[in-house]
Amino acid sequence: MKQLRHILGIDDDEFIRGKVPMTKQEIRILTLTKAKIKPDDIVFDIGAGTGSLSIEAALLAEYGHVYAIEKNPEGIELIQQNVRKFLVDNIDVITGEAPAAMQNLPMCDAVLIGGSGKRLDTILNRVDTLLKPQGRIVLNCITIQTLSECLTYMKQHKEYTYEAMQVQINRLHAVGSYDMAQALNPIYIVTCTKQVI
Repeated sequence: MKQLRHILGIDDDEFIRGKVPMTKQEIRILTLTKAKIKPDDIVFDIGAGTGSLSIEAALLAEYGHVYAIEKNPEGIELIQQNVRKFLVDNIDVITGEAPAAMQNLPMCDAVLIGGSGKRLDTILNRVDTLLKPQGRIVLNCITIQTLSECLTYMKQHKEYTYEAMQVQINRLHAVGSYDMAQALNPIYIVTCTKQVI
């Protein structure tokens, strides 16, 4: 019997979170949709945080592998806890900062970047050496500076095409007998595709 593919959008409350930032469900769905992860893909998640993107990427790449890179010790522990909770066995958790922590990684099909620690250029340079043709990079940029740095990089590297969008999610919450909007942080999602040259 054929196994059904993972349906995106695990509820935020399902993840063990602690105090480490986590990519929220709606942003996760958009990010992973843009990444177009196939069942046998190799995926990097740079700045993996709690591992919410890594977990869902691993469920999509059921015959592939995910490398979750995180420097925060609390984040590392949370990723490992979430790996155990969701029973995924195709994730390697790598402790350290990119790009230094990427030394022994294989060629990849998709890269998710949620945190770059002011080293985006050097991270993208390293990613470029490991990304297969037609591979995809999806960046979640919280600040205008990170967005600007990403777009500048892509304009200087003609082997990439890119698209960008800003996403603002508002969730309704009950306040007495009323429903009020509670805004999540706006995010810029940049999707970059490496062309065959």
